[in-house]
Amino acid sequence: MSALTGRPPRRGPRGILPWLAAPALVVFVCFAVVPLVGVFVLSFTTWDGIGAIHAAGLSSWRTVLTDPGLPHALQVTFLVMIASWAVQTPLSILLGTFMAGRQRYRAALGVVYFIPLLLSSAAIAVAYKALLDPNFGLGAGLKIGALSKDWLGRPGLAFGVVVFVVSWQFIPFHSLIYQAGVQQIPKSLYEASQLDGAGRIRQFFSITLPQLKYTIITSSTLMVVGSLTFFDLIWVLTEGGPGDATRVLALDMYKRGWRGSQMGPASAIATILVLVGLALALLLRRLGGRDAGESQLEGA
Repeated sequence: MSALTGRPPRRGPRGILPWLAAPALVVFVCFAVVPLVGVFVLSFTTWDGIGAIHAAGLSSWRTVLTDPGLPHALQVTFLVMIASWAVQTPLSILLGTFMAGRQRYRAALGVVYFIPLLLSSAAIAVAYKALLDPNFGLGAGLKIGALSKDWLGRPGLAFGVVVFVVSWQFIPFHSLIYQAGVQQIPKSLYEASQLDGAGRIRQFFSITLPQLKYTIITSSTLMVVGSLTFFDLIWVLTEGGPGDATRVLALDMYKRGWRGSQMGPASAIATILVLVGLALALLLRRLGGRDAGESQLEGA
């Protein structure tokens, strides 16, 4: 109660914010923190997925860390991550910049091009697997020899197909992010550059790209962390083959857990994926500068 007015003091916005954030915090703890802690604890046990859970100390971790296939799975995971990022980022920036125009056909193109993201990864993988079949696929039907290769039967080609399909599915999403970023850039910057005689290419490299710095960091974080969870698409396309050419760490986790009934080692691999994802996200945030959350319009 206020001593002067006799009324209870009014709560400002700062006093209300914790209560507004409480439901989101509860959901985050229940569906993110608790499962992560459970997986971490499960990595110190032996469990076949059905019977009783028994403590096993560090045996699951020793099994995973001494497995000669772990370095290869990590290598393939990082190769898919780097290759998909290198393909998606420049194309997404170009498409996002193009769709940021005010012409109606560009907005319609953005809606149509967003369709691949609405499809499930498994459905996309089934479609591409059928199209790339050397005997009954697109190449055989059109009598085009270049398309009739054994795309999923050769290690190099299979890896390239995985990167292509992943990029084809997720470029629309990141293009939408860059489209929103470009639309936030003040028009006055482009008008001033036009007075100085700068063309569209010069404007793109001198204005658009620098102003998209934090948008690139955000998009890259989503790409990098998301690439650690690629499973269903690779499983349907190649099942990690041929050989182990496309066997990423998430696929190795599935094979150990559900096919091998080794939930302890599978949980250890899941913990490794979480740690790698956190490390990469923090690294990208560090690359964004001391205050990666500041507005990209600062100093405009």
